[in-house]
Amino acid sequence: MRMSSQGVTVVALLADPDAPTEIAQRMARILPARLADKSGQGRRFDVEVVSEPFTAGTEDLPTLMHRIVDRGSAQNWDIVVALTDLPLHSHGRKLVVDLSHEHGLALLSLPTLGGLRLQTRARRAVEEAVLSLAGPRATGVEGPPQSQPLLAPFVSRFAPIHPGQVGAEETADLRYVVSGPRGYLRVLVGMVRANRPWRLVPGLSKALAAALATGAVATVNSTIWNLAESLSAPRLVIATVGSVVLMIGWLIVDANLWHRTAEHSPEARQRARLYNTSTVMTVGIGVVVCYMGLIVINLVWALFILNGQVFASTTGTPLDAAEYWMLSWFVASVATVGGALGSGLESDEAIRAAAYSKREQERRHMLQADEGD
Repeated sequence: MRMSSQGVTVVALLADPDAPTEIAQRMARILPARLADKSGQGRRFDVEVVSEPFTAGTEDLPTLMHRIVDRGSAQNWDIVVALTDLPLHSHGRKLVVDLSHEHGLALLSLPTLGGLRLQTRARRAVEEAVLSLAGPRATGVEGPPQSQPLLAPFVSRFAPIHPGQVGAEETADLRYVVSGPRGYLRVLVGMVRANRPWRLVPGLSKALAAALATGAVATVNSTIWNLAESLSAPRLVIATVGSVVLMIGWLIVDANLWHRTAEHSPEARQRARLYNTSTVMTVGIGVVVCYMGLIVINLVWALFILNGQVFASTTGTPLDAAEYWMLSWFVASVATVGGALGSGLESDEAIRAAAYSKREQERRHMLQADEGD
């Protein structure tokens, strides 16, 4: 196995900033003990976390692997495992992990691990990669050991992985990829989780302020009372869907979040569909969270401010629990439209920062710069 002169295998977790670094820092606390237990024979491991944007400016796998090799050569590391939250592709397939046993390094794309139990899946994948790179070779020739452990159990039983094609000139000697509809869905969910859609609401302060102001005014408007009273549940559902779709579309169009590719290859088109679908899902989840929050806030505001006698004299209906709910529901739709208009006051950079991870923001800036050239 690869081991330093002190008898300790030094493992570096080279992580992109933001979510990959947080995941690496959490697993680094327990990784040395788990690796020692699994490797046996009294082996010891020392794990270091290094946070730096090693994927900046490129998604090309050979380029990234060369960067990791150069970074590892400059330090006293025995094994380097690089973590990124960017979706990486190889020959039309979604990359799970690249390994180079000659150089003792691995590159793991976190989105292929999905959106659920990401910390556990990432830790198990890193453990298997490290043990594979640190283990004794089964043959005397260069290349991966013949008894290579399969990483599929640690990704998802619903999106099994398989070996991928590796070019003769590439640094990697072993590659695992996912493909097909299940693999596409797994990567998509992982991309949405990496974007952290729940950050969209606090990230759009002006839009949120406009929505809250619109809701506060609408709650005490007698015309809104009569409309809410007259609307049936199906029409309220239509109002909900319409306001949410309007907000999603406005944010995507106004901030230029839609990804367009100048390439005409099937792989480029597939990649564009993946990015755009993740954008719609990310923004959609954030808007739905905002909508539900508006319902709660409007309900509390209505309970505090409305007078039952005034409401009954205006609408001819007593102000009971059902009327509070219907009014808060309808006002949330009106407030969401107000929030869409208020989002126009946000800068494009603020919307992108709220909708995307740091790596995804840099990737899109790079694509815009390339198209500008």
